[in-house]
Order: sequence, then C-alpha cells, then structure tokens
Amino acid sequence: MGKREMPPDIEIARRAVLLPIEEVARKLGIDQAHIEPYGKLKAKVSVEYCRSLEHAPAGKLVLVSSINPTPLGEGKTTTAVGLGDGLNRIGKQATVCLREPSLGPCFGMKGGAAGGGYAQVVPMEDVNLHFTGDMHAIGTAHNLLAAVLDNHIHQGNRLDIDPRRVVWKRAVDMNDRALRNIVIGLGGPGNSFPRESGFDITVASEVMAILCLSESLEELRDRLSKIIVAYTRSRKAVPAAHLNVHGAMAVLLRHALMPNLVQTLENNPAIVHGGPFANIAHGCNSVMATKLAMRLSEYTVTEAGFGADLGAEKFLNIKCRQAGLRPDVVVLVATVRALKSHGGVELKELRRPDMAALDRGVENLKKHLENIRLFGLPGVVAINTFSTDTPEEVALVRDKCDHLGVEVVQTDHWARGGEGAEALAGAVVKVAETTRSDFRFLYPNQRRLWDKVRTIAQEIYGANDIVGDKRLRARFRRLEREGYGDLPICMAKTQYSLSTDPGLKGRPRNFDLPIRDVRVSAGAGFVVVLAGDIMTMPGLPRVPSAESIDFDEKGQTVGLF
Repeated sequence: MGKREMPPDIEIARRAVLLPIEEVARKLGIDQAHIEPYGKLKAKVSVEYCRSLEHAPAGKLVLVSSINPTPLGEGKTTTAVGLGDGLNRIGKQATVCLREPSLGPCFGMKGGAAGGGYAQVVPMEDVNLHFTGDMHAIGTAHNLLAAVLDNHIHQGNRLDIDPRRVVWKRAVDMNDRALRNIVIGLGGPGNSFPRESGFDITVASEVMAILCLSESLEELRDRLSKIIVAYTRSRKAVPAAHLNVHGAMAVLLRHALMPNLVQTLENNPAIVHGGPFANIAHGCNSVMATKLAMRLSEYTVTEAGFGADLGAEKFLNIKCRQAGLRPDVVVLVATVRALKSHGGVELKELRRPDMAALDRGVENLKKHLENIRLFGLPGVVAINTFSTDTPEEVALVRDKCDHLGVEVVQTDHWARGGEGAEALAGAVVKVAETTRSDFRFLYPNQRRLWDKVRTIAQEIYGANDIVGDKRLRARFRRLEREGYGDLPICMAKTQYSLSTDPGLKGRPRNFDLPIRDVRVSAGAGFVVVLAGDIMTMPGLPRVPSAESIDFDEKGQTVGLF
C-alpha cells in the first residue's frame, strides 16, 4: 500500500480499540497500587516501585537509530514501535521505551514523536500535546531557578555574582527565534538590573537532562544543586545550591520523575518519558524508564534522537556510561529515498529510480554502521519500505552492506503494524541471542576534554581535525582545572550531516569541525560543546505546522499529523 493511501495518523489512532491503562500495567506485572492514572489511557509508575526492582534481572536492550535525517523523515520512532509490536507477535515480551515529544517540532515542521501509520503509541493526541505535564514541570523548575537568580542580584547580591557572567537562561517549550537573545530588567530600579539573556527550548535545558539521568528523588535534588548558574566577579562558579532553590525545583519535578505508561496500537506496553533533543542535548529517554522496561521485559526497544552520529553516540557515551547500561544490538533505520537524497537527488525527483545516487548515498549508512562497530556492538539495518522502492534498489543496499556482515531487513510496519516488522524482530532476536556484544566506550574518562571532542569528530564524523581559537581552548583547560575534565562530551551540531554543514550529504571527507562554544552541565554530568552554527533555540519554518491544526465541527482536533 502506498503511503498516501493510508488514513491520517490521527484517524488510525482514534479507530484503535485500546485497553484501560490498568490492564496494560498488568501485562508488565505492575499492580494497580504502583500506578497513578492520568485518565483512562495514561498512568505514571511510582518512583518507589521502580527502585524496588533495582536487583531484578534485566532483559535484552535494543537501540534504534538511523542515518542522518532528511526532510522526508526516515521513521525511526515508527520503526521502534513496529519492532516492539513485532517482537510481541513472535512470542517475545517486549516494551517500547521512547522520548516525550516537544511542542516545538509539533507546531514547527518535524511533527510529533509518537510513531506513525499502524505503528504508534497512543493516545497520540495526548502524547504529542501536553501529555502528563512533564515538559511544563521541567520548564517551570528551570525558570524558577532563573527567577531566584535575578531576585538574588536585585536583593543585594550577597554572592557577588557578576551580571555579565550569568550563564543560566530561561526556557520555553516552543520554537521561538526572537527569544534567542534578549535584554531583561528594563523599566527602572524596581525591575532588577538590565542585562543580556535569552531562552533555550525546554528540551535543551539541563533540568531535562538531569531528570532523564536521575534514578531517585535524592539523586534528582543533588544533581539540581550542582547546576552552574553564574560566575562571581572573581570568576568563581555559583551553583544552584548557593541560591538554596534546588529543593523547591525537586518538589516541582516530583511527579515528572515518574515514568509514563501508555500502549501501542496493538495494546503492547510503551513507556514514554523524558524528551531531550539529540542535536542540542543528549537525546535519550530517561534512565529510570529504560531500566523499568528492562526489568519487566524480555526485550526493551528504545530509540535515540536523530542520526547515529548524535543520538546513538550520546546514548552510548553518556547514558550508558552514567547508568551502567549495555545494549545488545543496534538497529539502523534507512529509507531508499533518503539514501538517494544523500546521493544528491532533489526531493521532487526521489520517486524515480537512480542507482548511481543510491550508490553514493549508501555511504552515509555504511559510515553509521562502521561507527556502531567502534562501540563493539552488532547491528541490523531496517529498510523502512515505500511503494516507490524497486527490488533493484533494495538489492543494492543489501550488496553494499554485505561486506560488513550486517543483515538488511525490509519492513512495512507503517502500513501493517507489528506484522510488517516480524522479519526485523526475528533478525534482532537472532543477533541479540547469538552474537556476543563487546560493548566499549569511544574514549576513557581520563582523556583531555579537547581530545575527547577530537575523538568524536574524527572517529564518528570522519573529520580531519577540530578547530577553535585560543580563547576557546583556554576555556577547555579552565574546565579541567575546575574538576570537570573527566566528564563525557555532549556535542551540539546539525543533524543533517556528519559535518557541521547541513548541505554536505552522504559521507563528507576532508573537512575540519569548527568548535564555537563550550559549557559545563555539572548537574547532568557532561560538557556541552557547540559546533558550527547550531542553536539551542530553534525557529519556526515559513509555514509552521501550527497553521494546519484546529478543531472541526465536532470539536475534534484536525491537522495533527
């Protein structure tokens, strides 16, 4: 079935026969006493219950990633959901573990993050819009810290904070380029001191990262206390603990820390919790959600944002390092049309067969496969099928991946749900249960920060070297002197290319990676490095998706995918 013949995602979701959330919880062995329902179809799982499973044996962990994305969409989340349903169909008890959508892309251009077609998590309207309020709680906690910081300066500035060296911005869960750089405190002495500031999107907030990496309220509170908000006039770091507000922030986040339980269209459990972007943040769902799923399931299928050069690299180097996780297999998602795009074909021409362009574009997929091998992990390639794909094109992809010893599986979960992912599920099980994972990190903690960045740039992106001015290099050295040298790196760069130039498709070669800025996320436990022109506050496109979203005459939402 061609993609355009299908009903809209929202109509498919509305037609589904769903189980009460208590029944979904029972499928995982979770008693009703351990969940907090949010209506009939959503629930939060208590932190105490999650911690009670600390010593329970864990099932297999499958990471779903992809090639560098194109404007067409490769269907990574859809594949993760379809794979979860496919595993259940072949007799493996599986749980899907995903990130929460941000309102930014929902009303921008990317769309939601609940899957699509017949491979969705539901209720998709709720999941994509507000859900259980986690995003709002994270934004509120973030902005409470910002408000208390400015109030401290206004009320006498006992800590001698230098207003020119305040590094804690505000946050909002919306794409709004006009808020990237602002001036606050205007209007006279009663409104504090004027200074430059700005907004990040909530999914780039360190509070988001902290929530996703914390496994208890105590750890959450401790991590929040370590956030660096500013520097004094003598250049000493000011942590949130010095403002004595981290306890209140933890209270605001108490319910947000609880993982969210929903279901797929096929009534299989899905845990959707935490939502950092992978191009400007660490791109993984919460550790608590992943471990909960692993302790209750034979297989946990999770996904990391954007291409494997961003989401998978951060999942492996940051999340797995901090949480002690070891994936069993990585699924790399690609589409024939996206590979042709990486080979230089214009979007309007992608429906036509072009073997030469496909041959060039497959180099992007091969590079990501090679990168997975750097971590000692086995992989499977999932070709997300479109009606325009030809047997010859799929055969070329298979041939190009054959020498890497990787199985290539065609999937049709978008149109057929779990049934369309059974072959992929079988391949994943075969690899996970017969291939030994030799998982290792890309770099040791003890390596110099600058060298860690160079390692990522050279090994993962294929760059010749990294470049930055003397002042920037000095900032790296200062972070090491301040005790942050052993932290992993969280790279912020464009998702559209292995380089920092979104126009360089395929597998770029002979390029340097320009480093623009570096900052420490002490509470999250990593160092953020901004490369190229990447922004931590996206903007809206010329015609945002919000213009298509409305109510119909029956009061139902329309235009939401």
